[in-house]
Amino acid sequence: VQLVESGGGLVQPGGSLRLSCAASEIIFGIVFMGWYRQAPGKERELVATFSSGGMPNYADSVKGRFTISRNNAKDMYLQMNSLKPEDTAVYYCQFRTSFNIYWGQGTQVTVSS
Repeated sequence: VQLVESGGGLVQPGGSLRLSCAASEIIFGIVFMGWYRQAPGKERELVATFSSGGMPNYADSVKGRFTISRNNAKDMYLQMNSLKPEDTAVYYCQFRTSFNIYWGQGTQVTVSS
């Protein structure tokens, strides 16, 4: 199974981007779906997730600006509004089952004027 992210790019502060994460096949038994990001010189951090209960959760730094969504067990999205320079990072998607963890290759998001 491969996860492929898309939708990153360069955007001005206050702008928006929508990231997509597409799995190469349906993954059964998903217990976790989420978006992480890693800025230069920093550790990878959790941005937004769906828990096994299906409720979205967000890091405090993105609450009210980012929205995680999904339409099936293959595709997940991250709508990012009111972007700030500190949101600049490589964004990764992750799906987990009870036995496997799948990562995407990452997509660069740069917020700069």
